[in-house]
This record gives sequence, C-alpha cells and structure tokens, in this order.
Amino acid sequence: MNYGISILFRAIPLVMALFCFGYGAFIYGYGDAGNRVVAGPVVFSLGMICIALFCTAATIIRQIIHTYNQTAKYVLPIIGYLAATITIISGICIFSNATSTSAFVAGHVITGVGFITTCVATAATSSTRFSLIPGNSKATDNEVPQGAFSVGQRRILVIIATIISLIAWIWAFVLLGNSHSHPAYFVAGHVMVGLACICTSLIALVATIARQIRNEYLEKERSKWPKLVLLMGSISFIWGIFVILADSGSANGTTGYIMLGLGLVCYSISSKVILLAKIWRQEFKLANRIPMIPILTALACLFLAAFVFELATE
Repeated sequence: MNYGISILFRAIPLVMALFCFGYGAFIYGYGDAGNRVVAGPVVFSLGMICIALFCTAATIIRQIIHTYNQTAKYVLPIIGYLAATITIISGICIFSNATSTSAFVAGHVITGVGFITTCVATAATSSTRFSLIPGNSKATDNEVPQGAFSVGQRRILVIIATIISLIAWIWAFVLLGNSHSHPAYFVAGHVMVGLACICTSLIALVATIARQIRNEYLEKERSKWPKLVLLMGSISFIWGIFVILADSGSANGTTGYIMLGLGLVCYSISSKVILLAKIWRQEFKLANRIPMIPILTALACLFLAAFVFELATE
C-alpha cells in the first residue's frame, strides 16, 4: 500500500462521519416533525461509528505502511471508546428525559448505536498488533509470537464485545416485552434487535483478529466465526421481512425495513471475517473478490433507502 492510498482509506471513514454529522443536523433542524426528532439524532450518532471505524482503519494501515508508534497504539483505541461513551450517555439522556414518543425511540436507538461503536472500538484495540497476523499465517506451528496479546488480554477483548452484545439483546427483549403498552417500545425493541445482531457479529471479528494475533486460530474457526456473522445477518433480515408482512400499513411496518438494513450491515461485516478465515495458512484465489460484499450491501442499502423514501410520500 502506498502512502497516497493509505491516506484515502483513512479519509473515507472521516468523510462519512462528517456526512453523518452534517446530514443528521440538517434533518433535525429542517422542521419540527416527530420523524425528524428520530432520524436527525440517529443519523448524527452514526457518525460516531465512523469515528471508531477510522480508529480501526488507521490502526491497521499505519502498521502496513510502518508509521505506527506508541502514541497511535493508545490514542486511537481511546478515541474509539470515547466516541462510544459519548454516544451511549447521550442516548440514555435523551430517552430518560423524553417528552415525546419520537425522543423515546431516538434515545434507545442512539444507545444501541453506542453499543456498536464500543464493539468497533474493541476491534480497533484488537488490531493494535495486526502486523503479527501475516507472519503467523505463514507459520507451520502454533507458537505464540513475541509481542502478541497475553491469554488474559485476548479474553478481555472478546469478553468486552460479548458483554456489550448481551446487554443489547437483553435491552431489546425488555423493550419488546413492553411493546403491548405503547408502539414506541415495538419500534425501539425491533431496531435494538438488529443492533444487537451487529454487536454479535463484531464478536466474531474481534475474536478472529485476537486469536490470529496469538497464532491460536484453529481450523474449525474458519467456518465457526463466519457462520455466526451470517446467522446474525439472516436473523435480522428475516425478522425484518416478517415485521413488514405483519404490519405493512403502519409505522410499525417500516421498522422492518430498518431491520433489513441492519441485517445487510451484518453481511458487510462477514466480508472481513471471511477474508481473514480464507487466507489463514492457505491460498484463496477469490480473496480479491470478497471486498465486493460490502460494496454490494452498501448499494442494497441505498436502493432500500430510496424505496423507503418513496413509501414516506404515501
């Protein structure tokens, strides 16, 4: 990777963060309708995920181009976790002080976005020794290389992602359990299910990176972790279809489209997990095709968004 391309790849998540912040502020400020109270802050909060993604990209790329140092090793993960903390606290404050249904939903969704940001920041932390993976992949033994994570550090990284995912799942079912009392719980609960699926998918990414860094990635894990991510994507996607078919004529039905999109995000994450699995100690001729997965899912989300915009006119 040359230096120019490295700058481009690091700039992309920052540009997307600026887009989310600007677009979210525009939506929120361009009127006082309830749907803007939901969409504006939620889109704004998605920029925090982009910040955490920048931290992950910068952590890996700086190792590839040999500009990684002790400052970046600690500062980048801290920035990711700081973005996650701000997002979670903001979401809790919004739904705790909500005076409207829209604010209640927005607060819960933003909190869930904060959970995802935490998992992405954990992926950034697990990538701080990413440069060890190519050497481990070429090795013929399972000896732990010098400078790798300790067993305790590897477990902590996976445990963090796992705990966050469990919190998201419990939160989702608590909301769904109260959906009979108010439609807001129905919407927030179903969206939180999709967000929990993404958090669970990120467990696979964190575990794959951390275990390959320690050179303890097993043969059975080639299929284990990718299957987990694909399962989460399918759960969110199929669940979303059922929600749409069950109640397509109301706002509750449109929640299903959000779940479709969140399922597509899980499929996008699968590309990273699959790629790391397929090239571990073997050649994979289609490795350069795997990055097409997030491109296709991104296009699918854009087409889906355009379709939902059309629904909004009816």
